[in-house]
Amino acid sequence: MYSENIDIDETHIRLKTDLKLHCLSSYIFKIRSELKSYIKFNKNFLITFDKIKVENLESLPEIVQMMVRSSNLSDVGPMATVAGTISQLSLNYLISKGSKNSIVENGGDIAIINNRKIVCGIYSNNKVIGNEIAFRLKPNKFPLGICTSSGRIGHSISFGDADSVTVIADSSSLADGLATRLANEVKGENSQDAISNALEIAENYKELFKGVLIISGDNIGTIGKLPKLVKTKKFELDYI
Repeated sequence: MYSENIDIDETHIRLKTDLKLHCLSSYIFKIRSELKSYIKFNKNFLITFDKIKVENLESLPEIVQMMVRSSNLSDVGPMATVAGTISQLSLNYLISKGSKNSIVENGGDIAIINNRKIVCGIYSNNKVIGNEIAFRLKPNKFPLGICTSSGRIGHSISFGDADSVTVIADSSSLADGLATRLANEVKGENSQDAISNALEIAENYKELFKGVLIISGDNIGTIGKLPKLVKTKKFELDYI
């Protein structure tokens, strides 16, 4: 496996792949440029927190199409899916070049295809469990998205109070939107109520994800089918 960091403006990719030669940085620059050009044309795309209707969607760049579709399914603004969408498109690019084992992580939003077992850490900074749990992923022939949103960590806007909400779905673009949507609903008089509120909302989206893990305060909530959780040594944000 080859490891590489790709930093282009706000995009910070940590890559592990079985491809020695891939030109992914050029591809990311291209799709970012397409997105920035579209935002100049449609400034509401950048600032809205709501799902958006876009005319002639099929004629627009793939990154715009994917962000619109994922955010509309998740009932969030399109920029809530940008990190996961870049991860997903990057993984799709690597697969098109023949990759069978690649991990693309962009600000905590992961797109992965793996032909062997791997361990994926869950970063929550929770006062009880800390950063010492992870998913153990079985080999998988198909892409998987693992995305996390938080009301306490990172620069993304969240209206909830979750330490972390992690969503696993077929697409990291969709997982990113759903993680934002559900993290917004982690609110209540205490952490148990907050998680219960978010899980109730998650029922409305259960056909779109494989599983959800919510960590807040003294409580953890899940819905759907998640990979096995295992204890790991303490890790920081550079852990995959």
